[in-house]
Amino acid sequence: MRAKPAPINTPEGAVDAAARGFSIDAHRFAAPKAAPGLYLVATPIGNLGDITLRALETLAGVDVIACEDTRITRRLTERYAISAQLKPYHEHNAEAARPRILEALAQGGSIALVSDAGTPLISDPGFKLVREVSAAGHAVFALPGPSSVLAALTVAALPTDRFFFEGFLPAKSVARRNRLTELARIDATLVMFDSGNRVQETLADLAEIMGDREAAICRELTKLHEEISRAPLGELARDAATLETRGEFVLVIAPPSADSQAMTPDALDDLLRTQLATHSVKDAVAHAVELSGRSRREIYARALELAKDLRGSDDQD
Repeated sequence: MRAKPAPINTPEGAVDAAARGFSIDAHRFAAPKAAPGLYLVATPIGNLGDITLRALETLAGVDVIACEDTRITRRLTERYAISAQLKPYHEHNAEAARPRILEALAQGGSIALVSDAGTPLISDPGFKLVREVSAAGHAVFALPGPSSVLAALTVAALPTDRFFFEGFLPAKSVARRNRLTELARIDATLVMFDSGNRVQETLADLAEIMGDREAAICRELTKLHEEISRAPLGELARDAATLETRGEFVLVIAPPSADSQAMTPDALDDLLRTQLATHSVKDAVAHAVELSGRSRREIYARALELAKDLRGSDDQD
């Protein structure tokens, strides 16, 4: 006989002790009341079956689950018949919500922090809450689990001994290209998030700035329509027009080869033009030397030429 699920998401007040628990298939498991503190609980990035037993027990045992979107977290709590008080905590209400969370912890409460998917604090504002909770002397517990960063890194078939997580790139083209120019110098595998409406432009920029490095496009990881595409950046950029852009993307790019450490002349010119628009020649050269892998003498000579061209175009205007 299938276990009768407990009431879901009680609107106010503490969860009744008898209701603390979770269900897996037809089996009901009791959950002890969680000790006071803040629990950082990783949740599935797509497949709800990826939740850990410890996470289920904790979500069932805390007084409140603080989440980005209550509608998304409710899918998880309903799937496992968890009675939980869901409270929103996201970038738009964080300033007002943090004092209430700190007050609840000071009164001996237990609170779980979850993101919409994956591990909290990765590309979300949760670190400010952890900082203030820690400063106030309350316990903070990490419950590791799903992460799209690590999932993409492991399936990309690229070096994993060193990697750099960028998060989301700037949305505007000039800022994005400038940031990619900086990232191109990092001697590690790069991992970054992207949205479907920008991924084709990003791939074109990556191919132009980073050349034909090996890369992987990871779309909808762990979900029904998961896709992994592995190829040199140039090939991925050429095929971008036929890319399915619905869903969530993680891009993984191989580190630079030993003979590709120096920035290309075109990329150097782009960097210098951007810097010269707002900085002196001296400052522009110093920045380019740090990023380009080319000699100061070469960069200084090129900066003077570009600065002269820029002054000439201003005079004509």
